[in-house]
Amino acid sequence: MNEDFAKEHLHNGLRRVREALLWKLDGLGEYDVRRPLTPTGTNLLGLVKHLALLESAYFGMVFDRPFPEPLPRWDDPATHGTDLWATEHETREEIVDRYRRAWAHADATITALPLDAPGHVPWWPHPDVRLSTVLVHMLAETNRHAGHADILREQLDGATGLRPHHATDRDAAARDAHYAQVERAAKAAAG
Repeated sequence: MNEDFAKEHLHNGLRRVREALLWKLDGLGEYDVRRPLTPTGTNLLGLVKHLALLESAYFGMVFDRPFPEPLPRWDDPATHGTDLWATEHETREEIVDRYRRAWAHADATITALPLDAPGHVPWWPHPDVRLSTVLVHMLAETNRHAGHADILREQLDGATGLRPHHATDRDAAARDAHYAQVERAAKAAAG
């Protein structure tokens, strides 16, 4: 496979899933984007804040191209977990804008370096890596968190999918009928 094609394919995948994650915030009020929707406190805006930190680290310090803004370190006990939720003093706009700046910084790293560019991830068991490994890792990580966001958003208003037009693929009656069908099958299987 052509290296330029592979790099662009992976990079485009990362770009698409970033946008999908952000649209999960569209149309929701401040409480809904911030409130904990799981017992561990997972919330939509926290996922965006977390991914800004990850992109800045993986495409920044790993390749000796530090992100120009101070962000909490993932391994600092004093700030552990603070990247997973938004305080009342942080605005949605600040967090989304920081994520977009982290994208721009990551995109510059991805564009400037070849897929076999060496990097160092000190928190990995095998810390010597290549850009290709980090790009695949961040694509997987961002997809994972976009999946979390999809489920959280579905809990709030039923919106699902990668794009806003997917959010209205089914009307409420069709969604309720599908839910009832799955519930009946689960009960029948359980005996």
